[in-house]
Amino acid sequence: MNRKKAYPLYETTVFRDFRVMVEQSAQNFPDKPAISYKLNPRDKETQSVTYLQAKNDIRDLGTEEIALGLRDKKVAIVGGASCGWVYTCFSLMAVGAVTVPLDKEMPAPDLAATIERASCYAIFYGAEIAGKLDYLKQNTKAELYVCMNGDPLAEGDLALASLIEAGGKKFADGDNSYYDYEIDPDRLATIVFTSGTTGKGKGVMLSQTNIVTDMTQGMYLFDITRKTLNVLPPHHTFGSTVNYVGHYAQGCEIYITSGIKYLLNELKEQQPTHLVLVPLFVETLYRRIWATAEKTGADKKLKMGMKISKALRKVGIDKRRSIFAQVHETFGGKLEMIICGGAALNQDIIDFFDAIGITVLNGYGITECAPLVSCNRNEWQKNGSVGLPIIGEEVRIFEPDQNGEGEICVKGPNVMMGYYEEPEATAAVIDSDGFFHTGDYGKLDDEGWLYITGRKKNLIIFSNGKNVYPEEIETEISRIRGVLEVVVYAGESKKNPEKEVIVAEIFPDYEQLKNDGVVDVKEYFDEHVKIANTHMAPYKKVGLVKIRKEEFIKNTSRKITRFNIDKSID
Repeated sequence: MNRKKAYPLYETTVFRDFRVMVEQSAQNFPDKPAISYKLNPRDKETQSVTYLQAKNDIRDLGTEEIALGLRDKKVAIVGGASCGWVYTCFSLMAVGAVTVPLDKEMPAPDLAATIERASCYAIFYGAEIAGKLDYLKQNTKAELYVCMNGDPLAEGDLALASLIEAGGKKFADGDNSYYDYEIDPDRLATIVFTSGTTGKGKGVMLSQTNIVTDMTQGMYLFDITRKTLNVLPPHHTFGSTVNYVGHYAQGCEIYITSGIKYLLNELKEQQPTHLVLVPLFVETLYRRIWATAEKTGADKKLKMGMKISKALRKVGIDKRRSIFAQVHETFGGKLEMIICGGAALNQDIIDFFDAIGITVLNGYGITECAPLVSCNRNEWQKNGSVGLPIIGEEVRIFEPDQNGEGEICVKGPNVMMGYYEEPEATAAVIDSDGFFHTGDYGKLDDEGWLYITGRKKNLIIFSNGKNVYPEEIETEISRIRGVLEVVVYAGESKKNPEKEVIVAEIFPDYEQLKNDGVVDVKEYFDEHVKIANTHMAPYKKVGLVKIRKEEFIKNTSRKITRFNIDKSID
């Protein structure tokens, strides 16, 4: 349903800090499952932890962390999504430590360098980083190692389960240090090192107030459902803040996936009612639906169903879930909504999911804003927009051009404290009025809805003064059948440095093109890009098409790292 107009805000859950959130959720939803998972991906039985049990475990873990001297210490958390990761993050926040969540996929030397850069006293790790542990021990000054999801991997290391047990005994014997500690929600709580798509990342310093207000004020705009399936990496704020903090505070069951290769089976088995995804996952689901339909000869039936459903909806009859029941079964049969953020998502894909009965709420966020900045609403969306700014936040367009487009700037309690040990970099992005300059270009409409145009660093500026946002062209080209990934940039010529040409580099869906009978892939895309050019202004036309044999290099949040692309055209 899209009301296409404003409607009342949703109720939100207000909490001051992480400890209050954990206690409050246990009081409101004691017997509801908080976190569920499988010990082994092939197990039939799903393990689950109730909100009451989680509260007790986090309290006991926090009690032992205090005894181990972790208050005021920086603690690295290196591992994939797990119940232990959530326990570790929430408890360390509650006892006054500073968490440093890191990407488990980082090479060992990069991990060690970042751990040293942040002066981490302890490392809480997942068993999956076993091959990197020796290197970390030899190349960091960390004094304490704790395995979050199993037995310790080295002599002298501790297990999270044993810490919970020891802390539980202390609490039972009268140790009330966990509750006695007065949390300052405005002090440094976490340092999130951005992976970056254009080079070296920075350490974003966030307080508990930054994270907490981002969710309490964001939840006024949209309403989550009763169960989600977590596939996002926890070291990014989209995973940790939105998927963990926001959902935990609202009493939603968070099932932690065993891995991408198990995702389709888990969707059917776990039957989530909504998902939180980055665009790449949504695009993959979209392509899989159509590929399956074409292989089984059901594509015409699917298209006809969409036409029938559209006609029925015009007269107030909604039969989408019954017409497309077979498609819904692919996702477990209960999926109502997908919350999407992290990069641009083609409107055609949003419209498709809406047509079959799944609402996609497109949003915008950035790590420096903890991360949520804006989001569409459950029953009010605008095509091409990333939604309304969250409550209590001010969004301003800096130096707008004649079209109202300029740099998106954000001010509010969710804006970061600054970059870790980089005061000059902080001063460069937070102005004297307290606005954070995001580096993203966009505009606001008359009702305050935000639209993203492109990334400042990706902007192509020609000698004639014309500015081209690659993302706009990428959106157009991504509509061409057979495009899996596309990146648009200004080509670089050593022979003729003054030559100006827009390049579209495409990674094709070779299997789909083969099934379509395409023999010459380059010729096919040359022809279709020429057609796409007719839909764009002359100065935005693509002058050269490059075809890739392999997909683009990405970071672990599945964003293409543009700085790795060879832009030469000679």
